[in-house]
Amino acid sequence: MMLRRATCLSLLISVALATAAHAVTVGREQDITDLKLGQRVQVDDGTCPAGQVKEVRGTRMTDKGVARTSACVPRYGPKSK
Repeated sequence: MMLRRATCLSLLISVALATAAHAVTVGREQDITDLKLGQRVQVDDGTCPAGQVKEVRGTRMTDKGVARTSACVPRYGPKSK
């Protein structure tokens, strides 16, 4: 019985982490309304070189809310020919 509970709990935690790790993609940085601490949002606005996309992160808490940083990161997904 204890093993079954541990298995169910670990499965629930892994599903929760897998859904939280999924990155959201938006077209403009202004479309990000409520950025949370640690959240990553990919912005496909054409400002990064080919094969890369801008990633905006909520890095730390300030008096005005969550501070943002951005960097160009490799674009992952289906490869096109």
